Amino acid sequence: MDKAWETDQQLLSKYCNAQSVYPAAVIGDALFFTTKTISIKTPIDQTVVATASLASSDHVEEAVGLTNECFKQWRLMPAPKRGELVRVMALLCRQQKEALAAIITLEAGKITQEALGEVQEMIDVFDFAVGLSRQLHGLTITTERPEHRMMEQWHPLGVVGIITAFNFPMAVWAWNAALALVCGNTLVWKPSERTPLCALACHQILQQALSELGWEGQFPALSSVVLGESNIGASLASNPRVPLVSATGSIPMGKHVAQTVASRLGRCLLELGGNNAVIVTEHADQSMAIKGCVFSAVGTTGQRCTSLRRLFVHTDIYDNFKASLVNAYQTIRIGDPRDEGVLCGPLLNEEAYNNVLAALKQAEASGGVIACGGERVTENVPEGGVYITPAIVEIEHDAPIVFQETFGPLLYLIRYSDFNAALEWHNEVPQGLSSAIFTENMKEAEKFLSVVGSDCGIANVNIGTSGAEIGGAFGGEKETGGGRESGSDAWKNYMRRATNTINYGDSIPLAQGIKFE
Repeated sequence: MDKAWETDQQLLSKYCNAQSVYPAAVIGDALFFTTKTISIKTPIDQTVVATASLASSDHVEEAVGLTNECFKQWRLMPAPKRGELVRVMALLCRQQKEALAAIITLEAGKITQEALGEVQEMIDVFDFAVGLSRQLHGLTITTERPEHRMMEQWHPLGVVGIITAFNFPMAVWAWNAALALVCGNTLVWKPSERTPLCALACHQILQQALSELGWEGQFPALSSVVLGESNIGASLASNPRVPLVSATGSIPMGKHVAQTVASRLGRCLLELGGNNAVIVTEHADQSMAIKGCVFSAVGTTGQRCTSLRRLFVHTDIYDNFKASLVNAYQTIRIGDPRDEGVLCGPLLNEEAYNNVLAALKQAEASGGVIACGGERVTENVPEGGVYITPAIVEIEHDAPIVFQETFGPLLYLIRYSDFNAALEWHNEVPQGLSSAIFTENMKEAEKFLSVVGSDCGIANVNIGTSGAEIGGAFGGEKETGGGRESGSDAWKNYMRRATNTINYGDSIPLAQGIKFE
């Protein structure tokens, strides 16, 4: 790398063996190494920054077994006490925020501001979960039978399997871990093989929190990490002692996980692809819309599940809006994500770049016109990294490539004249994650949010598609998977419901008036 890189030794040094190899699995504080390894390259300049062992299915089995044993004790801890662990995790993240963000930038290539934002998202969801630990309540339900009471309780599930992607290597784990832990579950985490250091750093935060509370001996396998490729995720999904698998990633991966878990009648929580759209009507504040759309499309170099892919602009303002958008794109600083003022860092790797190029060619073959961008950047960027100018393509709404999610800074600009048609076009793709409308017209905004409007799990007015905060449930419909994580009542995914009927009388009347004398 062009610059010296320092990682926080307090977070990572304990996991590196004498050969400078990171472990294949970490079960509590126990480390497991193998001879099969993988080189971890930073997107910044594609140099190797670490070597990690790869776990086997036996490691998954051992992690699940020991973590399941720990669950039997953890579930007995009162929920507010479990919340105390998460509270300490939040404090540790605050203390080590810059170090954690630096590891995200190293492995995922995010600009510093976005990496810091991801760590803040972890802190936020930990804070949310602390309060939640005193609110895991059920209902009291009226009953038709005299001298009876009916209520519901919520109980923990057991081991929660977590599979995460490279683009949010810490926050998505935190969404799941924070809620699962306060709900009384234990964790087995299979992170992206591209971001193992992020996983080890998060695991160390949890272990430090246990140590500060004096609980490490009491809960020796509360959390486990298994590093590996798709076969490790498949082993986790197929394990019958993992009642819930939360998986974030591509749609093909999600379908495979769903089929595997369904075959044993387990539960899935899926956060998969997005083909997100914004409608800019003739009544929009165009300046605000430009800002919202540029961040949504270019943030994280277009490598978010919520990145803006399709932009519908009313014909009356189309030409002016296009000119302003292209001008804004030309001011975006591309370069080393650690440098101040850089807004667009590297793509993950060469494969990601080739996918963007292939999409551009398909778009042109369908009559699309490249308005700007799509060129490889080699000047004033770290040598070896994969940098590209964000692209805008004018195209028809029904071009085949528009229905696909390309993970990169590629935005399809589509002209429309009828609002109802724009809504239909908005909803015609198979994905259904995030959406937005920019308008000052109340009727348009309300229709967009109504049952005949956006079919996505997230629908916004006068903000972009990216940057959801943790208070609301995050997730989408259709091929996005239907999962909900983070805020609202997403905690119910991590628990099982028991409906209880208590008879405090002297007879046993049956429901529905049934007589059985």
